[in-house]
Amino acid sequence: MTTTTEPERTEQATPEAAPEPAGEKRARRAAGAGIRRRAAAAGATLGQGTRSAARAVGRAATDARARTAPVLGVVSPFGWAVLVLTAAAWWSGTVLRWEEWVVVAVTASVALLGAIAFVLGRLRYDVTLDVASKRVMVGDRAVGRLLVANGSARSMLPAVMELQVGKGIASFPVPRLRPGAEHEEIFAVPTQRRAVIPLGPVRSVRSDPLGLLRRELTWTEPEELFVHPRTLPLSGSSTGLLHDLEGRVTPDISDSDVSFHALRDYVPGDDRRHIHWKSTARTGKLMVRQFEETRRSRLAVILSTRAEDYGDPEEFELAVSVCGSLGLQAIREDGGLAVLVQQGRVRGDHRTRLLDDLTRLELAPARTTLAEIARVASATVSDASVVAVVVGSTVTPTDLRAAAVRLPVDARLVAMRCVPGASVSRGRVADMQLLTLGELADLPNALRRMND
Repeated sequence: MTTTTEPERTEQATPEAAPEPAGEKRARRAAGAGIRRRAAAAGATLGQGTRSAARAVGRAATDARARTAPVLGVVSPFGWAVLVLTAAAWWSGTVLRWEEWVVVAVTASVALLGAIAFVLGRLRYDVTLDVASKRVMVGDRAVGRLLVANGSARSMLPAVMELQVGKGIASFPVPRLRPGAEHEEIFAVPTQRRAVIPLGPVRSVRSDPLGLLRRELTWTEPEELFVHPRTLPLSGSSTGLLHDLEGRVTPDISDSDVSFHALRDYVPGDDRRHIHWKSTARTGKLMVRQFEETRRSRLAVILSTRAEDYGDPEEFELAVSVCGSLGLQAIREDGGLAVLVQQGRVRGDHRTRLLDDLTRLELAPARTTLAEIARVASATVSDASVVAVVVGSTVTPTDLRAAAVRLPVDARLVAMRCVPGASVSRGRVADMQLLTLGELADLPNALRRMND
């Protein structure tokens, strides 16, 4: 019996790797950091170059658009369609040998060449836009004049002058003009409603009969025509804004004024000019005059421009006219004036500036209520002697009462509800007198009755 003995397995020990020297590790790390820095620098240089190339391409595209705009800008949308059709027709006729498309291509090309002949040429017009008055009242006649002169040494072909009037455009045909010749057009601007109407610019338009090309040149700057709201002159007795020539008497006592109050004993330091000599001789001691302090009358008008305060736009137009009439009377009497609206404050130092600002006002939804404007008025025009609140038909007595309690306590408060077609009526809300006006002509009589 043979016994087989399994040979012993011997494991050879793998020698451990020798530790890397510290110097080599630092060198390898430094080399890696250098590679990363060089890669980052190369990336930054590449990105900067890309951005520079993009800017250069953008500038080139802008320059190309600026250079080609005078040429491409004269092609109308219909002209671009004809250009595309012409190119397609020439390709179909020459490549596909379709004779019908050759006829179409020739016809379209002739039409384009003829259109070029209509718009070519240098124009030298002298254009003058003159308006008789840039500020008119609603319903007044606003007349303007457009004068076109040929300032060149050769004749000008017929053209069309387009004048922008508000959102519309008025066209005036200009005939063929010889050198030095002129053509005049008179026009009228509708002034049925209060508005700021842009006038201009004036452009000359030359185009072909088919409308393929259209060449426009601007000759004047835009102007503004103010259509002021209707106003009525008010007499001083009807407004009740100025009670006397000296001003409004206050409870405050002053040592020097024009409204005599009483006599008192002389105190060292009093002005000797105010000694009352007759009383001094009668009593045997010095007596001086005391005065009630007077202040200059000042009108404050609160005009609501909140759309929710009016039933329709006609109420707002009447309110603006009422505000303008009151303001002009205060300016005419050389009294102080402050006009407050939701958007801020309207200039009241001159009649033209007042009417210009009132003309620009428009109804708009606003979060600022009547009471909040009254709070602002109480802080900014606390010295007002009369405060007029001009509103529409949808303002409730509660709204007026909330505004009245926030206005100056020593001021005379008047509320004017503008309701076109309504009869004149008077009422009272808290300390505020309430007038209902149906038209602007009711304002003088209503104020006179209120003052009486």
